[in-house]
Amino acid sequence: MRKYVILSLLVIMALASFLRLWEIKTIPPGFSYDESMYANNAVEAWETGPPAGGFKMFYAENNGREGLWINMLAPVLSFFGENEPRVSRTFAAIFGILTVFGLYFLTKTLFNSERIALLSSFFMATSFWHINFSRIGFRAILVPFFLVWSFYFLWKTLAEKINFSSRAFIYKNIKDPTSNPKEEKSIFPPLVFTIISGLLFGLGFHTYISFRVAPLLLIIPFILMWRNKQKKLIFVFLFFAFIIALPIGLYFLQNPQDFLGRSSQISIFAGQSPTLALGFNIVKTVGMFFVWGDSNWRHNLSGAPELWWPTAILFLIGIIAGLNNIAKNSKHEARNTKQYQNSNIENSKQFRIWDFKNWNLFRISNFGFRILFLFSWLVVLLIPAVISSEGLPHALRSIGVIPAAMILAAIGLEWIIVKVLNWHQKKLEKFPEHSRQLMRIKKQLTALLFIFLAAIAVNSFNQYFFRWAKNPRVADAFDENYVQLGKYLNSLPQDLPKYIIMNCDRNMFCDNPDQPPVIMFITKTYIPDWRAKNNIFYINPSQMNPFIDEANRRKHVVITMLDVDHALRAYLKEKIPNLNIISSQDFGVISLYK
Repeated sequence: MRKYVILSLLVIMALASFLRLWEIKTIPPGFSYDESMYANNAVEAWETGPPAGGFKMFYAENNGREGLWINMLAPVLSFFGENEPRVSRTFAAIFGILTVFGLYFLTKTLFNSERIALLSSFFMATSFWHINFSRIGFRAILVPFFLVWSFYFLWKTLAEKINFSSRAFIYKNIKDPTSNPKEEKSIFPPLVFTIISGLLFGLGFHTYISFRVAPLLLIIPFILMWRNKQKKLIFVFLFFAFIIALPIGLYFLQNPQDFLGRSSQISIFAGQSPTLALGFNIVKTVGMFFVWGDSNWRHNLSGAPELWWPTAILFLIGIIAGLNNIAKNSKHEARNTKQYQNSNIENSKQFRIWDFKNWNLFRISNFGFRILFLFSWLVVLLIPAVISSEGLPHALRSIGVIPAAMILAAIGLEWIIVKVLNWHQKKLEKFPEHSRQLMRIKKQLTALLFIFLAAIAVNSFNQYFFRWAKNPRVADAFDENYVQLGKYLNSLPQDLPKYIIMNCDRNMFCDNPDQPPVIMFITKTYIPDWRAKNNIFYINPSQMNPFIDEANRRKHVVITMLDVDHALRAYLKEKIPNLNIISSQDFGVISLYK
C-alpha cells in the first residue's frame, strides 16, 4: 500500500470517527424507545445470566429482535457501569467506523483500484444516512458491517484466483490507470478467507430482519467460484455460515410466530392490492435516493433525500456507467460468437450468465460480474423496504444498501476523473508546446476535486449537527423529556418513594404501560427488584385507588406523570392531602410532593 493511500485512508477514518463520535454524549438528544429496550434487555441479560433467561437467541419483547446486538451490548454496559445513552451509541459508532474501514478493502478487492476504494470509504464516512444510524444504539447498524466484511473475505477468495482490474474491459490493450498491477497475493490460502467469510455471513442472521434476504447476493460470487474451480470452497462457506446461523434457525423452527413477527402485519401482502402497493413502494423507495427520503425524524432529516444531490448524481452516473460497460461487453461478445465457439472455452477469462451445454447467448466480463453484484446488492437489500406498507420510504429497512450505493457513487466519480484525465492526456499529445499551461490546469482540477470532497464533508456535518440535531422534533422523537425525567428522579434521595403514573396519549408507552423503557434504563429499574431498592414505582392508571391508599400512608412522596394532565393532578391533590407542586421541569412533567 502506497504512502499517499495510507495517509488518505487515515484522513478518511479520522473523518468517519469524528462524525460518529463527536458530541455523542448529547447528540442525538434523549434515548428512543427501541434503544432503551435493547439496553434494558442487555442489562437484564448480564444480571440474570442464561439459566434465568439472559443472553437469549431471540428477544420476543418489542415485536421481536435478534439477540446478537443485545448480547454483545450486555458486557459493555456492565463494564462501564453507566446508565447513559452514550455507552450504547458509542458501541454502535464503533461498528459504523469499522464498516467504513471495511468498505475500503471490499472495494479494493472488487476493483483493484485504490482511488475507487478511497472514494467509496469517503462517501460512506460522510453519508448522513450512515452517520445517523452509527450514532443510534440500534441493531441494524450491524447489517452493513457484516455484509461488507463477509463479502470482502469472500471476494478475497476469488481475488486469489482471478486477476481483478478496475476497468477490466475485454480489450486487453487498454491500460487501467487506477489499478495496482504490483498487488501481491495474500500469504493466507483462499480457504482461510472462505471460512472467515462464512462465519461472518452466518452471524449476519443474528442482526436484523433485513439481512435474511442477503443469501441472494451469493449467486454471483458463487458463479465465479464455480467457474474458477473453487467448488469446494462454496461448500466450505455454506457449511460455516450454516453452523453459525443454525441456532437462530432452530429457534424459529420452534417459534414460527417470531420469524416474521410484526413484518407480517405491515407486509403489502396483507393488503387488498399487493401488486399496486408494490408498484407504489418501488417508486417511493427509488425516489428516496434523489427526491424524498424517510420522514421519520429518528431516521433522517425528515423528507430529505438519503443522498445529497451531488452524491446522488454520482450514484446515478455510476449506475449508468456500469450498465454501459456490461452492454458494451455483451455486444462485443455477440459479434464474435463464432470466433468464441471455436476457441478454448475453459481458458477464457469471460463468463456466461447462463450456459446450457454449448449455448453462448450472453457473456460479460469479470468487471461486469462485479458491477452486477453491486446492482444485485442494491436491489436485494431494498426488498425488505419495498414489501412493507409502513412509513415508506424507510431508511432503516433499507440500511443494507448503503455500502453498494457508496461504491456506485465512487464509480461515478471515477468515471468523471478518468474522462478528464483522458482529455488532458490527449491535449498534452496534441499541444506539447502548451504542456506547462495544461499541467497547471491539471493541478487546478485536482484542487477543485478536493474542494468538492470537502464540501460534501462540510454539508454532512452541517446537516447532522445543526439542521437535524438542533431541530426540536428530534428531541421529541428520541423522548428527551423522559430522559430528563429519569435524571430528575435519580437526583432525588434514594429513600424517598417516587411514583410514576403511566398516563400517556402520544407515544409507545401506552401500548405497554407497565414498562416505560427509557425511564427504566436511566433510573436502572427495569428489573423489578431494583425498583424497590431505588424506591421507584410505576403506576398503571387502572391501579389509582390502591396507589392513593398507599400514598396516603406515606409521610413523603414524589409523584410524576408521563404527560401533563391537569385534571389528574387536581384529582390527586383532592385525594392525597398536603400534596403540593414542587417543580415544573423542562421535560414538561409537573411533580407533586407530599
